[in-house]
Formats: sequence, C-alpha cells, structure tokens
Amino acid sequence: MTSTVGGPPTHSTPAQLALGFLTGGVIGASLTAFIGGCVVERVPLIVTGLVLPAVYGLLLLFATLPRRAREAAVVPRTALAMIESLEAVGGESSDVPVRFELSVAPDDAPAFRVEIRQDINLVELPDYRPRGVVVVGYPPDRPWKTRIVKRPTPEWEERAASARVDSVPGPVMKSGTPGGCAGALLTLLGLLLGTAAVLLLFRGDLFGSAEGGSGASRSSVSSSSTTTVTSATAQVTLGPGRSMLDQGELRRAVESLTPAGEERRAVTVVVQDRLLMVVFASAGVESAGFDPGSLPYDRVPGLVEEARTTLGVESPRSWQLTAQGLTGSLTLRVVVTGDAGTGTLEANDRGEVLRRSAG
Repeated sequence: MTSTVGGPPTHSTPAQLALGFLTGGVIGASLTAFIGGCVVERVPLIVTGLVLPAVYGLLLLFATLPRRAREAAVVPRTALAMIESLEAVGGESSDVPVRFELSVAPDDAPAFRVEIRQDINLVELPDYRPRGVVVVGYPPDRPWKTRIVKRPTPEWEERAASARVDSVPGPVMKSGTPGGCAGALLTLLGLLLGTAAVLLLFRGDLFGSAEGGSGASRSSVSSSSTTTVTSATAQVTLGPGRSMLDQGELRRAVESLTPAGEERRAVTVVVQDRLLMVVFASAGVESAGFDPGSLPYDRVPGLVEEARTTLGVESPRSWQLTAQGLTGSLTLRVVVTGDAGTGTLEANDRGEVLRRSAG
C-alpha cells in the first residue's frame, strides 16, 4: 500500500492575513502621498511616498530572515518521479512555464503526488514527456516545493534512465495556494485605510492651497463660468450654452488665467468643449514650457472639425485638444471619441496637420 504525505496549508494563517493588510496599507499610503505631493508640490509628501515602501520592505526582510534561514538549512532530498502530465501555460521567451503533475517516489519516505510549475527551455522541452522518469529535489518538510533537477549527477541520471516509477493516487499537492477572499478583502481594506490616513494627516498640505488662505490661489464664480487658479494649475469652466470653439472664447479664457504683465509659461494646455486647464511650469524655470498666448487660436475650431470628419470616427461624441511644449516646441493633439473608437490628429505650433491616426 502506498501512503501519501500531508499537503500545504489550504487557508491563510493570521500572520498572512495581517501581512496582506499591512501591505495594502503601505501601498495606499505611499501612492497617495507621492501623487498628492507631486500635485501640490510638497516635498515632505513626495519623500514620504518614496521612503515608506522602502522602510516597509527592509522591515519585512529582517522579520523573515530567521524563517528563511531555517528553510535554507534544510537539506533537500533527491528522488525519482514519473511525469503524469505536463502542459505549457504560456511564455514568449526561450524559457516556457510548464505545469507538471508528478508521482514522486523517494527511497526512504512515502510516495506522493504533486503539481508544480517550472520554466523549461524550448530546446529541452521534448525531453519531458508523459510517463517519463525524471530526477527531482524537494525539502522534506515542504514536498509541494518539488523541483525537477535539470542536471542530475551521473548516478541519478543512470537510475532515471533505467527505473520504473508507479503512479501514485491523489490527492495532488500544489506548489501555489490561493489566498482566498479574506486575504484579498483585508488587503483592499488596508489600501483604503492607508489612503485615508495620508489624506487626514496631510490635509493641510493637500487641500490648503484650494482654501485661499495663503494668497497663492484665487477662485471666482459667476453665472456663466468658473475660474480656478493655483500656483501649478489653472482651470476655466464655461456655463451652459457656451463652447471653447465659439469665436474668441478660448483666447479670452487663456488670457483670464495669464493677466497682463504676468509672464507664466505653460507645460500643458488641455481644452474640451466647456473646459480649459493649463499646467504651468514651476517658478524659476524660465526655459521650460511655452507661452500660452502663442497658441494658434484661429486654427483650433478647424482642427477639431477636421478630426471629427476625416478620421473615420462614427458618431463622434467628445473631443479633447492637448497642447504640450515642455522643451518649448509646441505640439497640438486632437483626440475624438465616438461610438466605435477614437481618432487622433496631430499638428504643429502653426496649426498645420502633421499626421492622422484612427484607433
């Protein structure tokens, strides 16, 4: 009678669940801090977003050192195994991931059946076939971590060539076990709580500029449009019945964000039907960006109309024009979205069409 060994844990342990929760919290907090710091130009937030995952990784490394040292001290056991089945599961490089189901027959331990995934070179793949005998190695306390030995010793290679291994009945141990819904939910909860913690702790830095207390931002609202200006971005939203394609509307919106006598260079200008957003270059960087007043305003309606009618987009619903000039060379890009896809039109700083493409 053939007996089998125990399989890997099928449920997440409390330690694994706690680790998933902490990992989600670190991911949420670091991403929120880094992105928020870049948006509001706050160095402490950016540094927090970069340092937090590095510190967490180091702590995790030191915390798992004893366990990994114990696992490394275990001498692996060598045995013969029969390939019950194999299946290539993807890969486009010279090494292909292959799923093996093996019947492992150690010399001095119970036989067992295991499913593993291992990369095999395309040139060597024909050497592995169902019912073939191979040499494997595995930790005695974790047989589900079995690996095929690609270059066995001459003694084991000779044994594999002449040996016959009987098939072992199930159950089949697997090298990877899903974490389950509880682990995923705890990771998601940690991510949300990490994000909320950063927003709460740094709410002054993240939202202070929008409250108008420092004098660096201003906001004005009327029945026809809304204008918001900060040290980094500016935005104009038109009221109902108006469009940035109306005669002179786009020029007036841009001029309202750059008062006379105030020279501000733009990195990106985004225009939609009723929305204008300008991202200004950082103060003190004179060579970056372009003068927003240099946009070819008279050509914008024509470019949008040409993108709507010549790119093959059926029933165009929306459009967006993006002007970029980080190094001073201005490029206009009009993207039109319809029921069956999108189309893109690119033009230079004079509004001359350079290329068209349909998505």
